[in-house]
Amino acid sequence: MRRLPSTALALLLPITIAGCSKSVPESPAAQPRAVLVAPVALRPLASDSMVSGRLVPREEAVVASQLSGYQVVAVLVDQGDMVRAGQVLARLDDSLLRADIAEQQANLVQKEVAAKKAEQDADRVAGLDDSGVLSDEAIEGRRMAARSARAAVAQAQALLDAQRVRARLMEVRAPVSGRILERSVRPGDVSSPSTPMFRIARGDLIELDAEVPERMIGLIRPGQTADVVLPTATRISGTIRLVSPEVNRDTNLGRARILLPPRPDLRPGGFAQAILGQAQAPLVSSVPTAAVQYGASGATVMTLGKGNTVTTRTVKTGRSGGGYIELVDGPPPGTRVLLGSQGFLLDGDKVTPRLAGTAQ
Repeated sequence: MRRLPSTALALLLPITIAGCSKSVPESPAAQPRAVLVAPVALRPLASDSMVSGRLVPREEAVVASQLSGYQVVAVLVDQGDMVRAGQVLARLDDSLLRADIAEQQANLVQKEVAAKKAEQDADRVAGLDDSGVLSDEAIEGRRMAARSARAAVAQAQALLDAQRVRARLMEVRAPVSGRILERSVRPGDVSSPSTPMFRIARGDLIELDAEVPERMIGLIRPGQTADVVLPTATRISGTIRLVSPEVNRDTNLGRARILLPPRPDLRPGGFAQAILGQAQAPLVSSVPTAAVQYGASGATVMTLGKGNTVTTRTVKTGRSGGGYIELVDGPPPGTRVLLGSQGFLLDGDKVTPRLAGTAQ
């Protein structure tokens, strides 16, 4: 094998070394990591909260007879029926009452005849005072008889009117329009003002009587909307009608009445839940939920300082909703926080921030 001269090797060596000494490009890992960021901001944290309660009538009317001791002869409606104000619901037996009215009418006629005769006698002695034709006692006696007769007529007329009122009350009528919730009367029962016959949901209006936690009771207002969920998973849009002015000292719960549109599947006494949208919630310091990490030391966020340097901050969180979480204790509004890559960064690392929601 032919060997190269030593002088040739000396000339080739620098060329070989020069060819191997090209610069190596910088590793991609050394470039600052691109991350999404968002600012801490004041927002009305509209958190939807679930409450529950029972369905109750908006207003309930209890119907009973105003008369006592009369037998029920007919019941004309049943549970679940819709009725209108003034509709006859039941009838009482008026046989004895009709006989009493006939007797009172005859008695009134007698009283009127007697009164007319007494008036005529009183008219005959008119102007005879101190004339000597009749004594003053006789004249005054006839006048007194006429007054007594008129009073007897008035009394008989009042008794007859009272009996006629009773005759009208023989028909038990609905005081309001609505749906019959309960019927507790049967033919043959004896009427009594203290014994209810029917319960009516006025206007067939049903509402949810919901129990609301104390922390929420001040954030809802009458007129706000709420979604009511029935056990069948049916959703109904309702309106908050009433918010209780007090909180139960034992349960720390207030109450809210949510009015619902008339529907046949709304049954008083049933259970339902409602989602209350807190449209008037106060402004609170908050960040997107992706910014908060939880570990052994609690909740933390990674903030960006000068030069886009990463710093880990411990925070105290509060309510959440709508994709945001409240920072009860943490960095002030305006501070930029990371929305991802927290597991790949350490304090002091530099990053390339990109504001969430902007084009890349």
